[in-house]
Amino acid sequence: MSEMRASSNRQLLSPRRRMQVASVFLALICCIHVWPLLWMVSASFKPNAEIFAGGGLIPSAPTFDNYRRAWTEAHMSQYFLNTLFVTVLSTLIVVLTTSTMGYAISRRHFPGRGLLVGLLVFTLFVPQGYTIIPVFELLGALGLSQSLWGLVLATSGGSFVVFVMLFAGYFSQIPKELEEAARMDGVGFSRTFLFVMLPLARPIVVTVVVLQVLHAWNDFLLPLVVTLANPALRTLSVGVYAFKGENYIDWGGMTAAATMSILPIVVLFLFLQRYFIDGLAGAVKG
Repeated sequence: MSEMRASSNRQLLSPRRRMQVASVFLALICCIHVWPLLWMVSASFKPNAEIFAGGGLIPSAPTFDNYRRAWTEAHMSQYFLNTLFVTVLSTLIVVLTTSTMGYAISRRHFPGRGLLVGLLVFTLFVPQGYTIIPVFELLGALGLSQSLWGLVLATSGGSFVVFVMLFAGYFSQIPKELEEAARMDGVGFSRTFLFVMLPLARPIVVTVVVLQVLHAWNDFLLPLVVTLANPALRTLSVGVYAFKGENYIDWGGMTAAATMSILPIVVLFLFLQRYFIDGLAGAVKG
């Protein structure tokens, strides 16, 4: 009898059974996380009176009026272009600057290197809210406080240190023989970085692109402060917040605008998720 119980317990704890239990548990967690997204998409096709009527996810009479009002009357089309402008340019700036800094930190030994890395890591513990006023003052001194170019520069410094460390971790694993071979062929430091090292770091480049796009596209506090005096410069995240009035909230228009703002990010991540995972795995390998 005891042998039969031991055999039964081994079956219950078999790797296949544990995998099945884990899959069911993760599926439940996934459903909990996906539910707000499904509710938002469903509400975007409902009139305001139906959203909280308790009719379920499927709209009784689907309408695209919320999308029309959000795109035209609420100027989400202009906010979409503003967000695209800020996201693309800030991503280009961040990839170029962080990759060069990560390469220099990982491949060159210079006096004060450890102190520099320590100072960069220290800035991770400074909340964004503490830097809003200095950033705004700096943009004003540069004459960029009321322009999208100023918002581009401000957004480019959001997760700067994390990206530098990712590039430094990835470049440190590349064999030094590649640099030595390039140096023997007469290739300088800059060209070695651009034509040898950076192409090898494609997974981490994609990772940084995805993370920076997510940051720039969804950032709220910084665009809110910069665009207070000029609503025409608003980004999508600030534009969605504009649907909330003092005494009334346009839930239909808000959910439609939020759906439109989230859709490009979801599509981008679906296309680049493999490179994103490979880049994170490569950056922390070993």
